[in-house]
Amino acid sequence: MLFDLILFGAGIAAGGIASVAGFGIGSFLTPILATRTGFGVAVAAVSIAHFCGSALRFWLLRQNIDRRTLITFGLLSAIGGLFGALLQSSFAGAALAAVFGCLMILAGISGLLRWNERIKLKGMSAWLIGALSGFFGGLVGNQGGLRAVGLLGFNLKKTAFVATATAIALFVDIARCLYMSQRMLQSSATSRLKLLL
Repeated sequence: MLFDLILFGAGIAAGGIASVAGFGIGSFLTPILATRTGFGVAVAAVSIAHFCGSALRFWLLRQNIDRRTLITFGLLSAIGGLFGALLQSSFAGAALAAVFGCLMILAGISGLLRWNERIKLKGMSAWLIGALSGFFGGLVGNQGGLRAVGLLGFNLKKTAFVATATAIALFVDIARCLYMSQRMLQSSATSRLKLLL
C-alpha cells in the first residue's frame, strides 16, 4: 500500500514536471518501479505511462510544434529509441540500472555546472544528440535531458521547445512501445501478466 502511494505521488509530480519541461516521467517513475519489478519491466511499464502523457501533451500543444525540427531531430530520436529498445533485452537489469544511474548523475552535474546553458549544439552534433536521447529512451527510459540539450541548438521559442520536445517524446514512445509490445506477446503468460500489473 505504501509503495502504491509513493508511486502515485511520484506519478502526479512527474506528470506536472513533464507538462512544463517536456520531460520527467521516466526519470521519476522508472527507479521507483524498478525497486519492485526489476529494471527491464519498469522501463516497459513506464513507457506506457510515458506514451499516454506524451500523447495528451502532444494533443494540447500540437499548434506550437516546430515541424522541421520534429521531422529531422525527431525522426533520428525515434530510430535511436527503436535501437535502444532492441538492445534492452540484451542487458541484465543491473547493467540497465547502472546506465540509468550514470545518466541521472550526468544530468545532475550538468544542471549544477549549467552545461545546458553554455552548450549550444548545431547541425550534425544536435542530430547526434537526438539519436542518443532516443537510444537511451529505448534502453533505460531516460531521454528528456539529452533531448533538451540537443533541442537548445535549434533556438526554439519556449512554447515551441516544449511542444516539439513532447512530439519527439511521442515518436520515441511509439517506436519503443511497438517493439516492447511485440516482445511482450512473445514472452510467457507470467511475464506478460507481470508487465501489465
